[in-house]
Amino acid sequence: MAILKVAILGNPVLRKIARPIAMKDIRSRKLQALIDSMIETMTKYNGVGIAAPQVNVSKQIVVFRVRNNPRYPDAPRIPLTVLINPRIITLSGEMESDFEGCLSVPNLSGAVPRFLRIRVEALNRRGKKLSFIANGFHARVIQHENDHLKGKVFIDRMTDLTTLTYLAVSHARGKQLIRKK
Repeated sequence: MAILKVAILGNPVLRKIARPIAMKDIRSRKLQALIDSMIETMTKYNGVGIAAPQVNVSKQIVVFRVRNNPRYPDAPRIPLTVLINPRIITLSGEMESDFEGCLSVPNLSGAVPRFLRIRVEALNRRGKKLSFIANGFHARVIQHENDHLKGKVFIDRMTDLTTLTYLAVSHARGKQLIRKK
């Protein structure tokens, strides 16, 4: 395992559509080591999720976990999850705007509308099929990370760029800014 270099906005890897992982490659030592390093990198930088393009690897892998995260102190706990070749299906048109940050867009956050309820279909790190429903913050994290696999960052999803702000300000004023709209 190793702490990997995080790609920062402007790096072309963040704007590429990530390649799917072949079933035969999922259990390889190389891919398993990448997943372990992604988890270590996410943890080191207090992320709640990270996608392979964020560590300069254009492959469809996402990891996430939420537990006592200083960047999202009020977020519900979400167990460590690895998604390979994820597919997201919206289950409701209902959306909610809330502030998001990103390890690849350091020190900034902004209000991003996201679907409140989604179904996730993917493979886990052992190649077994996963299918589950995610709601609220859990759904937000998955949509954010899945965007990285499509060459998108949270700024691309913002509908009101006036909410883009430094992290310290957004945490203090986040809900207030969203409610004004």
